[in-house]
This record gives sequence, structure tokens and C-alpha cells, in this order.
Amino acid sequence: MIRVLILGAGKIGALISGLLADSGSYEVHLADINPEAARAVVKAHALAQLHAHVLDAASPAALKAQLTQYPVDAVVSALPYYCNIAVAEAARHADCHYFDLTEDVEVTRAVRRIAMGTAQAFVPQCGLAPGFVSIAASELIGHFDELRSVKLRVGALPQHPNNVLKYSLTWSTEGLINEYGNPCEAIVEGRRVEAAPLEGLEGIEIDGTAYEAFNTSGGLGSLSETYGAHCRSMDYKTMRYPGHCAQIRLLMNDLKLNQDRGTLKRILENAIPQTLQDVVVIYVAITGTQDGEFREENYVNKIYPQAIAGRLWSAIQVTTASSLCAVLDLVVNANGRYRGFVRQEDFGLLEVLQNRFGSHYTAGVGKELSSRMVVSGQAGHQRSTEHRAPARCG
Repeated sequence: MIRVLILGAGKIGALISGLLADSGSYEVHLADINPEAARAVVKAHALAQLHAHVLDAASPAALKAQLTQYPVDAVVSALPYYCNIAVAEAARHADCHYFDLTEDVEVTRAVRRIAMGTAQAFVPQCGLAPGFVSIAASELIGHFDELRSVKLRVGALPQHPNNVLKYSLTWSTEGLINEYGNPCEAIVEGRRVEAAPLEGLEGIEIDGTAYEAFNTSGGLGSLSETYGAHCRSMDYKTMRYPGHCAQIRLLMNDLKLNQDRGTLKRILENAIPQTLQDVVVIYVAITGTQDGEFREENYVNKIYPQAIAGRLWSAIQVTTASSLCAVLDLVVNANGRYRGFVRQEDFGLLEVLQNRFGSHYTAGVGKELSSRMVVSGQAGHQRSTEHRAPARCG
């Protein structure tokens, strides 16, 4: 049994713990500061390999005591981004692998420093974006002789929007505000720059549905560092239904709530409902030269809610948790292949999709899901491969 400590029994931590414990390969300790939170998750999953703990992860002494009393092979932080530096330091001292879901650039830089010289793997920015989208982009980038542009677009959206924001809260409100309010990394004319959040508004249409996309922070992960010197432009934008960006600009810029994020968090959580009826849309477009011709390749995928272990989980829960679990599974079974700071693009797309956890990216509930990779060139040459999974219910 591989022993794992998961910190945070919220939307994502609950599914991560269930996926790992139900696999038969992991002994999972789920900890939360709320005495009832972890216990409720353990009771709902009813798995012998899943154990609940009460723990204040903000306390270095409490973290050390937990890892001393219950030694583990890996620590997963499903906590807000600002908690992760202390968790990474505790994992380093306990000689554990480390994984988190942060989109925060400064936190990731701190994790990189903590990981220097260690024999364990420190893998921040797991999940969907950053995370899986970087893995998909890296796969396509490897198909080109020369790069021109790299575009990453991801949206976690309600299937049936009915409010002025055309949005429902599907994950951490604090993480959402962080993405909307912090500077964004990008490559413009071959130079790494900081772009303003909520700018760069563009329209995009996928399968007949209109979306808008705009700059948000953190989604590029480490891609700009890895490939930025080899392309003319690279950016990450969040996808929403048309009109959303203007309303968020009103709140964050015109009403100055980016400087009062606590108030903004209360407003959003009071006014915007949560939903399990969501859809995750992933769109990656790479252009460059192949065999002397200018071409484009795309990765396009829509993921819907899925029934796992008899319970319906939202698309954002499934995509975030399954990507992290796949990466963790690959690391702990790699016999020391991964050491120190590990980037998402260090993992191959096919090995993630073929992993027992990553396979959730190619399975759906109530809908046939198609994951498509399409190549096209200026001369009209086009080839495509599709892998389709029949709809299934757990």
C-alpha cells in the first residue's frame, strides 16, 4: 500500500481521497480542520483504506506531528493556495512526495525553491489548468519542428446558466478571485511579459456554442519557461459565456473589489449558486512548422459530470481530481524517475489518459464524449484521430 495524506476535505479533496482509496493501491489519510468534514467524506465513501483526521494544516507543529504519527509516502494539498508553502516545507522535512492544486505563480516559485536538492518529487500546479492543459499542450508542441503560437483555453461552466454572470461556482471562490485579479504570464512577440487579467477579450465557438475568453492568472503553469524561448506568442485564457467578463470587470475594477477580496468572496458566494450540472471545455491550439509547411494542431475536449462509486461528481471535480491522481500514480510508481521540482509538461498526454485515473478524461455520463486531436495546414491538408468512449454510469 502506498500511503498518502490529503489535506482538505472539500470539493476536490473528497474525490481525490475516494479515487485513491477505492483503487486498492493506496492507504489514504484525509485531514481537515473541520472535525466533521473529513469524517463525512470517509463515511460517504465507506472504504477501509480511507481514514479521517482533524488537523490544522496552517500549524507547522501540527503538520509535523501528523506526519510523525502517520508516516506517508506522499502529501497532497487540496487547500487554498496560500497554505501550500508550509505544506511543502513539511513534506520536505518528512521526505515525502508533494502535490498541490495551486494556480498561484508566487507559491509555485516558493515550492520550486523548497524542492531544490531533494530526492522526492515536488509537483505543484496539478489538476485541470494549470495541470492537464499543460500536458495536452506539451504533447502537441512536440509535433512541431518550429513553433509560432501556443493558445490554451479552458472553461468550467454551468450547462444551464440563468443569471447575469452566466456562471455558477464550481470550485474554490478564493482561487477564482486570485485568477481574475493577479497578473498573467504570456509570451508576446517572443518576450515574456505580464499581461493584465480580464483583458485580451476574444470570441470563440466550439461545437456551435459561443464563448468568450480573456486573460486570467496561473493557467500557463511553467509552459512559458519551458517553451517560451521557442515561440512568438503564448497565452492562457479562461472561457466563459459571452457577457461574463464585463460583469466581473465591473465588480473587480470599477467597484474596486479586487482590493477588497474578502467582500467580493462574500458577494459571489451569497449570490451565485453552486451546481453539479457543469461542463469543462478544453481547447488547445498550436501553430508552427511541420515538414516545411505552416500547420495547426488542436486538442479539444468536453467533459461532463460523472458517476463514480455511486455518487455524481461535477465535471470540474472529475477533471481536477483525476488529473492529480494520475500524476501522483505515475510518480510513486516510477522508481525514482521523478525528483525535485517536476513540471506538468514532464508527463506525457497518452500516459495520463491511459492511466486508471486519467481515463476519466475519456468517459462521460449521459453523453457520448469525444476527445479529438485535429491537424490542419494552410494548404487544406487535414488529418484527425478520435477516441470515443460510450456513455456509462457507475
